[in-house]
Amino acid sequence: MRSFFVLLAVFVASLVNAEVHFHEFVIQETPVKRLCKLHNSITVNGQFPGPTLEVRNGDSLVITIINKAQYNISIHWHGIRQLRNPWADGPEYITQCPIQPGGSYTYRFNIEEQEGTLWWHAHSRWLRATVYGALIIRPPLSSPNYPFPVLPKREITLLLGEWWDRNPMDVLNLAQFTGAAPNISDAYTINGQPGDLYRCSSQETLRFLVGSGEIVLLRVINSALNQELFFGVANHKLTVVAADASYTKPFSTNFIMLGPGQTTDVLLTADQPAAHYYMAAQAYNSANAAFDNTTTTAILKYKDAPCVTLQGKSQARAIPAQLPGFNDTATAAAFTAQMKSPSKVKVPLEIDDDLFFTVGLGLFNCPTSNTQRCQGPNGTRFTASINNVSFVFPRRNSIMQAYYQGTPAGVFTTDFPPTPPLTFDYTGNVSRGLWQPSRGTKAYKLKYKSKVQIILQDTSIVTTENHPMHLHGYDFYVVGTGVGNFNPNTDTASFNLLDPPQRNTIGTPPGGWVAIRFVADNPGVWLMHCHIDAHIFWGLAMVFLVENGEGHLQSVQSPPLDLPQC
Repeated sequence: MRSFFVLLAVFVASLVNAEVHFHEFVIQETPVKRLCKLHNSITVNGQFPGPTLEVRNGDSLVITIINKAQYNISIHWHGIRQLRNPWADGPEYITQCPIQPGGSYTYRFNIEEQEGTLWWHAHSRWLRATVYGALIIRPPLSSPNYPFPVLPKREITLLLGEWWDRNPMDVLNLAQFTGAAPNISDAYTINGQPGDLYRCSSQETLRFLVGSGEIVLLRVINSALNQELFFGVANHKLTVVAADASYTKPFSTNFIMLGPGQTTDVLLTADQPAAHYYMAAQAYNSANAAFDNTTTTAILKYKDAPCVTLQGKSQARAIPAQLPGFNDTATAAAFTAQMKSPSKVKVPLEIDDDLFFTVGLGLFNCPTSNTQRCQGPNGTRFTASINNVSFVFPRRNSIMQAYYQGTPAGVFTTDFPPTPPLTFDYTGNVSRGLWQPSRGTKAYKLKYKSKVQIILQDTSIVTTENHPMHLHGYDFYVVGTGVGNFNPNTDTASFNLLDPPQRNTIGTPPGGWVAIRFVADNPGVWLMHCHIDAHIFWGLAMVFLVENGEGHLQSVQSPPLDLPQC
């Protein structure tokens, strides 16, 4: 039966001049040496980062995951809409049970009306630290050119990541045991390499050759686990042309800022004197919290740039990149504010579900004094929540499977609150009595094609912070943002309902709010969460349950036969 569906997909693709791409991902332990030490890291096909997938708009993918590692795993195709197909979305215990050691599962999905830079990654605990890769969607063969002001001569994909000098799963387990914040990373990476500024890393620093006058398309992906990042290229202007696989109105900048999960496409013209220039990424840290204050580098090398010989070794003196300070929130916000769609878009104007979500950290009080397990502030344990609900991932079944089977009892409920249970000064001096949320596995129901607005309001509980919020199964329009508490009587007047940017991940300004809108036209169960992984395991997540519409084409597909069971 499975081979029949594969043959059918190939036949349908051939009719529309599209292609079916078959891949096999083997999840396995592989020795990886970084920062002078050899670690057994979880990889895909022995690669770190994993394979880059290159497809065209309209193509289909059939990717078999074979789990030879010692951990449960699932893979999320970040930003793919997965129309009517939550079974291919990937977050463990949300749309599927994880693939257990020794097991396998085949993800089958189509690329429908999407172009640009996306990525894929593990969606199981902290395996995303090393299990990730790029997913590039090019325009269809029928219209193969990019809608850019100038066309690039070459493309370079840059995956920004984080590296721990120990097993990331041990870092997570320790934090879960103690209740404290997890240890920060030891390095940032570009395509898996830390770069010149770290110990034992200069020889492997990546170098990208360009010719003078060439226009290069840089596809930049923030695949870091926990850190928002500034990125720039020394002495070169960048022209932003796309974000999260949606084209933008081009604008020029000296740097870009990306939260974990976000992608940004920029054009770079090699118009500087022939030399070696650092491409660099370092932290944007909006919270009052510890962070990795190091810088990862690669080198943009002009083909005719001279080298110098030092002590018998040929070395390039790279020109350093100048990036904003780690706490420069005003500059980060000004960059994000420049994002717009290239032309007028269809933003939902009449809203059916008007939701107000407070997002932020919290603390659980410990019932008894336990210094080992209560190492958060003042003998507490860190947590996080949306609308005072700290999300708990189920274990008996995935939410999508339980919903489809009609067996939600003991797995999830549908009473997620549309507004906070209590109104307070969200960004002010919040009473300590409001710092502790309740635990729950709650979904919010949306009718098919409901027009939805969500105000994501940051809080000052523990610390204000830019939380990169990712919505599975959807793109959305970012119609407004502001500082302080959202005021529905005055702030809506400033909404951009003409050409707002379309994203799949957006940051909540520290001590502020952001407004998004979308039409709930994709039935299924879809996770919304902070893409800082330290926060999702604390509970900064919730689930939308979008009901079926009328008929087969408005309903969730039947689950595949090899869907993993818990």
